[in-house]
Amino acid sequence: MYSYTDFDRRFIRARAAQFRDQLERNLKGELSDDEFRPLRLQNGWYVQRHAPMLRVAVPYGEISSSQLRTLASIASDFDRGFAHLTTRQNVQFNWIPLNRAADVMDRLVGADMHGIQTSGNCIRNTTSDALAGIAVDEVIDPRPYAELLRQWSTLHPEFAFLPRKFKVAIIGATEDRAAIAWHDIGLQLLKNEQGAVGFRVLVGGGMGRTPIIASEISAFIPWQQILVFMEAIVRVYNLFGRRDNAYKARIKILVKAEGAAFTQAVEKEFQQLLAHQPSHLLSQEALDRVSASFTPPAALRTSQEVHFPTSTPQALTRWLSRNVHPHKHIGYRAVTLSLKYPGQAPGDITAEQMCAAADLADRFSHGELRITHDQNLLLPWVRCADLAELHEQARAQRLAQPNIGLLTDMITCPGGDFCALANARSLPVAKSITERFEDLDALFDIGDIDLHISGCMNSCGHHHTGHIGILGIDKDGSEWYQITLGGSDGSALSGASRPGKVIGPSFAAEEVPDVIEALIDVYQEQRQAGESFIDTLHRIGADAFKTRAHAVRTLTTAAQAL
Repeated sequence: MYSYTDFDRRFIRARAAQFRDQLERNLKGELSDDEFRPLRLQNGWYVQRHAPMLRVAVPYGEISSSQLRTLASIASDFDRGFAHLTTRQNVQFNWIPLNRAADVMDRLVGADMHGIQTSGNCIRNTTSDALAGIAVDEVIDPRPYAELLRQWSTLHPEFAFLPRKFKVAIIGATEDRAAIAWHDIGLQLLKNEQGAVGFRVLVGGGMGRTPIIASEISAFIPWQQILVFMEAIVRVYNLFGRRDNAYKARIKILVKAEGAAFTQAVEKEFQQLLAHQPSHLLSQEALDRVSASFTPPAALRTSQEVHFPTSTPQALTRWLSRNVHPHKHIGYRAVTLSLKYPGQAPGDITAEQMCAAADLADRFSHGELRITHDQNLLLPWVRCADLAELHEQARAQRLAQPNIGLLTDMITCPGGDFCALANARSLPVAKSITERFEDLDALFDIGDIDLHISGCMNSCGHHHTGHIGILGIDKDGSEWYQITLGGSDGSALSGASRPGKVIGPSFAAEEVPDVIEALIDVYQEQRQAGESFIDTLHRIGADAFKTRAHAVRTLTTAAQAL
């Protein structure tokens, strides 16, 4: 993991002190709410439906056991005993009083953490593959480059007030496990025919009201020039992005509207920057300095593979098949701690579970964890010989549900229960689906499937990318739900990135579990040997699924629904 330098610590301490002053002046009435709003947003503080919400940055998803314990202490001392993990590998708190915000920031600073640029119209937290540095298909470890991107983008004076928020994702493997084509900028590390390291660069992806897949703007940028190229992209966006209409202000709209002209403008700006010998050309010395933080743990030792006998208990066998992942180091595995448990909102984690997960990381994973794109926790350094013991301890803390990649491992935003922007609640729908498909035998029979739920068109639950997507909409003050089929995040299972297609009029909340069951029934009736849900959908088309879904309407009719 990256280790903060003295400069890093001085920087976030100064920022926390600045925020305390701003907050105190706001509470005294010396700084208006309108003046304070952009200041609190760029420190991660929102005002939500019921209370302020804090978003804590976890750069590229890496977090230490001590940092997780700090988050647990914030949940206990300032919030209501829990936190929420997001698809952008951040952590959110939903009930912290604003007058205690500065105290929370000081608590974070003590753990080398902050909320800087987790909100606002700026470059947000850079995300990455949760298996970065350990994936068997990895070409180059993306974490050092992600850290250099973080350092470059943090409080960049030219990009503090962009037309809209700006999101970046980076991978270094052959499989996309970070949905890079759905980002404002998606970066893939690779090697060219000569063996040189560089980046494939995608620009203009995004969800929301207008889901768009990013376009490739360059097949190969040498790694030394990537920050210069990034600067050229964001400069063009900053100059030409629309500021008159928030719905059309994202870079995806500019890229779609301008096409080749956008690429030409970026190339022109890039060449002009290179001609002036920019100071942010990356050097081998700079890369080596940062890379030193991303070597395997010093205590990592040669370990033996472990083969479990056929008499292994079913609970352990299922967990091994779903929650345990291959590793580039012989004798080691990565292990997902599932936060998708009956009775708990997807992505939520209690203070007690955070402390328990931190203890598991210390005992089994050299004190390191990852927050995953799918709103779970991952232990990256588990010896094969420790898997059975880890399973027992994780199970005692409700962190060993063997459902990774299955229907109940759903992505869900907090929705209308918390978010002021939401049109409908997400969590009750997630709860009803989880209760309907609680039987593990049934889940394992269904197999791999992505179910994603968003409470509004902002798409924080990534419903566009779900094999089954659920979008909450408002109809005359009532909650309704639109169903999409066939979305993809770009992973090997899902295929090329694409938005799901709406299957017709929306459904009442009470009908959604029946709709999901109907869709699953079609799959189970029509599948061929070895086919996943998305494979069957691609083979037979959506019509059979649509027909069955609409046949289960009981509270609505097509004429009444949206």
